[in-house]
Amino acid sequence: MSEKTLHALSVRLGERLQQQEAWVTCAESCTGGLVAKSITDIAGSSAWFDRGFVTYSNTAKHEMLGVAEETLSSYGAVSEAVVREMAFGALKAAGADYAVAISGIAGPGGGSEAKPVGTVWFGLAAEEGQILAFEQHFSGDREAVRMQAAVFALQSLLDEFLEK
Repeated sequence: MSEKTLHALSVRLGERLQQQEAWVTCAESCTGGLVAKSITDIAGSSAWFDRGFVTYSNTAKHEMLGVAEETLSSYGAVSEAVVREMAFGALKAAGADYAVAISGIAGPGGGSEAKPVGTVWFGLAAEEGQILAFEQHFSGDREAVRMQAAVFALQSLLDEFLEK
């Protein structure tokens, strides 16, 4: 996975969104804004991307995206329940047509037996009310996990909502 792959996916995403006259937003935790950066690296992206959310802490997830404190305490930030709420919250807060949310453990620390380093959850939401969630396990160092997560996020958004 490389920046070149991420760039190509961002270009494709922009083309599909422009065809639909649709908007996308992102809610990122472990990727720290990498998805938003890759999207805004594309000239003209302001036609289909208005804002994104970097919600690294649980407080930010709750305050900016409306993730319930109970969800965070019951399931942890790296969970299906949290990314579903992150995606829905970002979709509504941005007034977008599509949202992607990412929360994971990029390492090198922070992992556990139940959630090892490289565990990343993704949430996808569409304005029609559809919310999907996926768990992936990536390998490599922190940078590699973050890059793989950003690529997976954009590829999933294209596969599930924009290229069907």
